[in-house]
Amino acid sequence: MAIARLGAIVLDCPDPLALARFYAELLGGTPAPDPEEADWVDLKVPGGPALAFQEAPGYVPPPWPSVGGAQQFHLDLAVGDLDAGEKEVLALGATVLDNEDRTRSWRVYADPVGHPFCLCLS
Repeated sequence: MAIARLGAIVLDCPDPLALARFYAELLGGTPAPDPEEADWVDLKVPGGPALAFQEAPGYVPPPWPSVGGAQQFHLDLAVGDLDAGEKEVLALGATVLDNEDRTRSWRVYADPVGHPFCLCLS
């Protein structure tokens, strides 16, 4: 029996609403700022776990690639066409971290504040 269930994946960032809007364009859903906490925005992702965005003063993005080898975490996002997905995430403000090997079934990007994520061929 499980002890808990996943409530949300929370991303630290300098501007929660702006980052929630990026992921809403990428994954669907509508950002929902918390009326009681100005530093928090929820995003209920259709068909997936909820994402939440928390303001972190002094936020520093994780390095890529990391000298120590640790990424902390990243999201794997399934797409039907890597080239089309890449074009769309770049238009939303993502940046390329690793897409040189075009034969792989995945490519690595960073969201507008530097969190790494992969587009993976589904």
